[in-house]
Amino acid sequence: MAQPKNAMEIFKVLNKSNCKDCNESTCLAFAGAVFTGKKQINECPHLESDVIERFKGEPADQPPDEREVQINELKARVAHIDLCAASKRLDAGFADNKLSVKMLGKDLSIDSKGNLTSDIHIHTWVAVPFLNYIITGKDIPLSGNWVPLRELPGGKDWYRLFGQTCEKPLKKIADTYTDLFEDMIHIFNGQQVENHYESDISLVLYPLPKVPILICYWKPEDGLESDFNIFFDSTAEDHLDIKSIYSLAAGLTLMFQKLSLRHGSHGR
Repeated sequence: MAQPKNAMEIFKVLNKSNCKDCNESTCLAFAGAVFTGKKQINECPHLESDVIERFKGEPADQPPDEREVQINELKARVAHIDLCAASKRLDAGFADNKLSVKMLGKDLSIDSKGNLTSDIHIHTWVAVPFLNYIITGKDIPLSGNWVPLRELPGGKDWYRLFGQTCEKPLKKIADTYTDLFEDMIHIFNGQQVENHYESDISLVLYPLPKVPILICYWKPEDGLESDFNIFFDSTAEDHLDIKSIYSLAAGLTLMFQKLSLRHGSHGR
């Protein structure tokens, strides 16, 4: 069958029992892991063989050689773009025939031949959204209106997966290593903002200039559980497709998880 468009297509074929036999917390989390290539569909012990055969070997995140093909195709499209003109609509810099975008405070640059240069390691989750941003980003200012992913035009098919793979893991990190979590956001050039929604932590990250992410965390208090939410500017999809927005958030989550595992135990 054709590659699934999103994790919900995988989720629909599962029995939704949340049995945890696959070592994921829920069937939705398992669907997300299959979609991103972290697990194979046959790791669910409750699927019929014909269902496994339909999905086997076809993770939606594409095998490495196909990801490279995707990146090269995007680079080829960028080669036909006037980078100087593009820099003006993207809030980016242009010098020495290179367009440079600030990603989490670090420069990521591309020239007219599609060569990428940066001070950071260029993962797929960075490269694909960056290239799509250059190709599709519009000359529209940020609205300043923060909304949850589900309220973005394409967010309805993604917000449940987003909650499981991004918001839930980040909440766990914030609960366990609250001070470290806030420090990590500052490491990535997060900017303190006024207490949005009366949260204890309100910080904005800029993975791309016109795709900011507002992180709000409410600490546990008086018997109430903590809460954690991520918000986007309402114009986010004017500058980046919803899959790339999810990819950015999922990549950030993975970075935070690695940092917390590496440094969290030292601070406890």
